[in-house]
This record gives sequence, structure tokens and C-alpha cells, in this order.
Amino acid sequence: MIKRKSEMKVEIREKMRDGNGNVKLQHIFDTDEIMGKCRLFSRITLEPGCSIGLHQHEQEEEVYYILSGTGTVDDNGEIKRLGPGDAIKTGGGQVHSISNSGDEPLEFLAVVILF
Repeated sequence: MIKRKSEMKVEIREKMRDGNGNVKLQHIFDTDEIMGKCRLFSRITLEPGCSIGLHQHEQEEEVYYILSGTGTVDDNGEIKRLGPGDAIKTGGGQVHSISNSGDEPLEFLAVVILF
């Protein structure tokens, strides 16, 4: 299955998970287009100063893969900076958040896999 960029839905969420500013989600594939146990497969863009607030993942795990920009993550209480090529995985009851701590847009792939 090939899906062109022009066919992908774009969604803007304000204060996602009680974060700051707007979050742009480009849904690469919708859940009804994936046969596996996947709840989200999107490219996410955070403008400088924007964030996704602290949230928990139970019975699932979420992977962020940084494409461009720099971000700060709270990985279950451990604060780290991430840049292009870095990844984070959170699940099994753990919590995380991410914020754009740079001067350019932070773009990353986000995939939520269900147990």
C-alpha cells in the first residue's frame, strides 16, 4: 500500500496532554489501515516552546524517533535532551513528556503499539 503525503490527514491539537502550545500530527497511517496492534503512527511537529505533557502508557508502549530539531524529554522522571537519530520508548505503566527546547521545529515519528 502506498499512501501519498497529500492523502495523510493533518490534525492540530491544542495543549496535548496538558502541554504547551499546539501539536501538529500528520497521520501517516490511520489505525484502520494497519493490521497490527498499533494505535498511532504519525509524524509530530512541535514548534519552539511547545510540548506534549506528562502522560502514562499502560498496556501499550510509545516510541518517538527524532527526525530534526532538539527536544527535552522526561523519561519516567529522568530528564534528557534528544536530537536527530535519537529514540525513546515508554510503556508498561511508565510516563513521559517531550518539549521543543530548540530554536527550530522539533519533528519526530510517534508510534503507539498495543500489548
